[in-house]
Amino acid sequence: MRSVGRSERRRSASASAPGAAEIAIDNASKVFGTGEGAVVALEDVSVAIPGGQFVCLLGPSGCGKSTLLRVIAGLLAPSQGEIAWPHGKPSPGFVFQDATLMPWATARENVRLPLDLTGVARASAETRAHDALARVGLQDYADAFPRALSGGMRMRVSIARALVAKPRLLLMDEPFAALDEISRDALNEDLLKLWREDGLTIVFVTHSVYESTFLSSRIVTMTPRP
Repeated sequence: MRSVGRSERRRSASASAPGAAEIAIDNASKVFGTGEGAVVALEDVSVAIPGGQFVCLLGPSGCGKSTLLRVIAGLLAPSQGEIAWPHGKPSPGFVFQDATLMPWATARENVRLPLDLTGVARASAETRAHDALARVGLQDYADAFPRALSGGMRMRVSIARALVAKPRLLLMDEPFAALDEISRDALNEDLLKLWREDGLTIVFVTHSVYESTFLSSRIVTMTPRP
């Protein structure tokens, strides 16, 4: 894995000291299975991600981008190596390739879910869910069910749900890959705005060279597996 570029035309509003690592990955590998059937998904990955950066993981399908993102999120444990959190491990927001909304719940209820699970008082949770929907332009659709929303709108609900708990780290696994080009471009613009406003650290998986160049302050490329 190697870093190949950095755009100096966009900088985060993060208060982190320049160069201070938010995530430090040291020789991390991930192997699925054992014996002859084992699959090496990641091998000796080392990269430091400073706070406030928008980092795109770029590479071909099957190279381990999503695996690395899940290791960072704590959804998978590395088979070897380690991940260090110099400023303490945060609770990240996670946006998957699919919006993964509960079909029986309204947009507001879907966004409110992380707050409900952590015991936030209902009145406060309702206000924060409304504010999160407003930030992605869906305040007028708070009572709509997922079936009544377009693909781009469902993804906006998913992003609002990831932001409602006010994380400092946002992990995104090809969230716009299935959308039409117009919706994708609009969401890319909105995501940059949210990044600047909140000073987030974002790790974004993509196999689009254009998308990674447009979005990121840094691109980390990954070779075909491993």
